[in-house]
Amino acid sequence: MNILIVDDEHILLKFMEKRVQELVPKAFVISFDNCQDALNYAENNKIHIAFLDIHMTGITGLELAEKLKETYPKINIIFTTGYDSYALDAFKLNASGYISKPVTKESIKKELDNLRYPVEETMNKKITFQCFGNFEAFVDSKPIDFKFTKTKELLAYLVYKRGALCSNEEIISVLWEDFNDHNSYFKQLRQDLDNTLCNLNCENILVRQRGKMGINTKYADCDYYDYLNGSIPAVKEFMSQYSWGENVTALLDKD
Repeated sequence: MNILIVDDEHILLKFMEKRVQELVPKAFVISFDNCQDALNYAENNKIHIAFLDIHMTGITGLELAEKLKETYPKINIIFTTGYDSYALDAFKLNASGYISKPVTKESIKKELDNLRYPVEETMNKKITFQCFGNFEAFVDSKPIDFKFTKTKELLAYLVYKRGALCSNEEIISVLWEDFNDHNSYFKQLRQDLDNTLCNLNCENILVRQRGKMGINTKYADCDYYDYLNGSIPAVKEFMSQYSWGENVTALLDKD
């Protein structure tokens, strides 16, 4: 589930981002302080719920809602505003909800619990992971194609960790093995992973907490997991395109 928050009040924006993530810990929450950046993001990323401040400079929240609904007719728009006079305009757009400022965690929860368009669990198929030999990931027997090569390695590492939550710092140190600052690139990889899985209706496999991420193994078919369960014999190479996979390969050689 992808949740968008847009408000030009920085303090309120961060407050809402934190509270929404607490209320929906498995959701991917992204926030912007202006409508244009939010619109640019939504053009390439599916949005299920959007919290929009109505009164903003430039494009207003009402105008942004109209544009979002053109792309996603069943998006849940929840307006936040300190001006009650906008309520009628908001509901003309078939908004899911309306929160009068000051926004509270309780008011956010109430709207999330009463969405106009319930966000269904769309994951009805598993992702198949091949870990022996080169790492590959498939949906409906088709390889998953990512925007960045490193995104595939990010997913491979999460598969290797078998559901354990990995910190951003841990993942960065494994993927780059140097002391340079890769935080900006890592954010792009996470976004690419989220977008790709969301577009395949497989986003439920990702588990996210603040500063950590992992996978839900119940949505995975994986030869490595089958080997650990004693179901199949191992092949003597593990994710051979990644240097960090050599540790597992060494253990397999001892068997």
